[in-house]
Amino acid sequence: MALDVVVAEDSVLMREGIMSVLALHEEVEIAAVCADFDELMTAVERHNPDVVVTDIRMPPSQTDEGIRAAKRFRKTHPNMGVVVLSQYIEPDYALQLLEAGTRGRAYLLKERVADPDELAAAIHRVHEGGSVIDPQVVDALISARAGASPTVLDRLTERETEVVAHMAQGQSNAAIGKALFISPRSVEKHINSIFMKLDLTQEADSNRRVQAVLVYLSEVAN
Repeated sequence: MALDVVVAEDSVLMREGIMSVLALHEEVEIAAVCADFDELMTAVERHNPDVVVTDIRMPPSQTDEGIRAAKRFRKTHPNMGVVVLSQYIEPDYALQLLEAGTRGRAYLLKERVADPDELAAAIHRVHEGGSVIDPQVVDALISARAGASPTVLDRLTERETEVVAHMAQGQSNAAIGKALFISPRSVEKHINSIFMKLDLTQEADSNRRVQAVLVYLSEVAN
């Protein structure tokens, strides 16, 4: 069955671009197209889509409508995935998007729309409960941390820092192992070490994974 997707974007050109890209994928069906926050709320209630693809800034305020929508949907439509698109690298917004959990959430730069497969992959990832953070956002966070004051992340080895950076991009243990040329078992050992060093020892593994990513993102953003 095709995934029903609601698209929210106030720029006509970008909206047409997103629709053209998604039209290349038969497994994705556009249920509604919106130009502002209120239209998005109405469309989601009417169509109950599998995934929402939304601009981060829309009328009426052109500030953080996409983030606010994603937070609201966490309560009203907990099983619905959300892909937030931003024109700029804005790590603080990525943190806000993920502060209630990474499940079913993606934060991508709008330039990714030029790659049909990348946007479609993000849609499928969030529908399956995964998460995606644009690599450029993660890179910006890492660069911003260079030369900064010591933080809790300094407890981690260089390899553990690489692992948690890939975790922040929503990658599975298998994907992390492939990217770093190590076995999934080694990835699991590094992650358990990360949990202990960040004092994340009392929660379920899924919760600790989310918390580790949030610690990482919040520290590198400062």
